[in-house]
Amino acid sequence: MSQMLQIHGQLREMILSLDLAPGERLTERWLESRFSGSRTPIRAALARLEGEELVRRDGRNWIVAPIDLGELEALAEFREPLETTGVRLACSRASEADLAAIEEMLDACQAGAPREEWHRVGTEFHVELARLSGNPFIAKAIGGAMTRLSRARWLEVWTEPSREQAWAEHRRILAFIRRNEPDEAAREVAAHIRETRNRLLRSLNDDRRGLRARGFAVLGVR
Repeated sequence: MSQMLQIHGQLREMILSLDLAPGERLTERWLESRFSGSRTPIRAALARLEGEELVRRDGRNWIVAPIDLGELEALAEFREPLETTGVRLACSRASEADLAAIEEMLDACQAGAPREEWHRVGTEFHVELARLSGNPFIAKAIGGAMTRLSRARWLEVWTEPSREQAWAEHRRILAFIRRNEPDEAAREVAAHIRETRNRLLRSLNDDRRGLRARGFAVLGVR
């Protein structure tokens, strides 16, 4: 793997996991020291991250892209028709083995599991359901949307009640697919997307002081 791809992968993970805060400034000199890399691969990695809208130029330096509440609203609007179509298709196309694998994935997150695991599995749940639609375009689109939501979704798994609510909603969706009830599965996934959006927006608005204290830049917080 080239040095540029290694730097890009590490930086991307640091941004998506909030190790680098939204709005945090990045200088090429700091990045050269952090990754023991030369300026050329670092600039190429930053350009790639800029194309993914995870960093922005800030004069001669860069910043980690802020979390944008407007984007969260737009992503919910984007996901709902795709995921409802996806679960309808999954009802007739998913095998019992496929559904059992997803259930096992959900079961792996128990009380005491680290937040990182809840975050990972919560993301993979939606990506796997999209894959079970059998439509590669739906799967690719939902995978991209869940990546865009990654930073905000850390707030969804921050507290035990939020985690438990999300998992209860996941299990209801899965149960409807297993029973081959496409209308009910579609209604449940639409309600889940809307409720997740509302939880994230409430968290971001309610914790605006705490977010500022942690150095997080969030656009559109009221």
